[in-house]
Amino acid sequence: MRTLCSSTLIGEFFVIGFAGLVAMKDPDLTASTVWTVCGIAMFLSVALCGVVTRPGGIALGWALQVALIASGFVVPSMFFLGAVFAALWWASVHYGRKIDEAKARFAAQAAQAGSTTPDVA
Repeated sequence: MRTLCSSTLIGEFFVIGFAGLVAMKDPDLTASTVWTVCGIAMFLSVALCGVVTRPGGIALGWALQVALIASGFVVPSMFFLGAVFAALWWASVHYGRKIDEAKARFAAQAAQAGSTTPDVA
């Protein structure tokens, strides 16, 4: 799960940066405001890569997805991109858990098979 979720979060890092460049064209926003908000969001996307498997990591990832969609009020194309990344986040969590379960089953079967083989001398 960690690999899939981290890949999604790193992709979001770049999308947030590019959205910041688009937001710079808005005359109502200052450069410091845009890059403060984008910098915090970019930092969170990278920091979440390290805590995604800890308690609350997935929930924080969902919070980032909601914020990404809400950024569409500033950069309208982010409504679409945020929804795409929310779908990718769901897929990463859902299929990542399935992969982790399959790996655990495989490891348990391998351990069981290794313990039942007789020692041949």
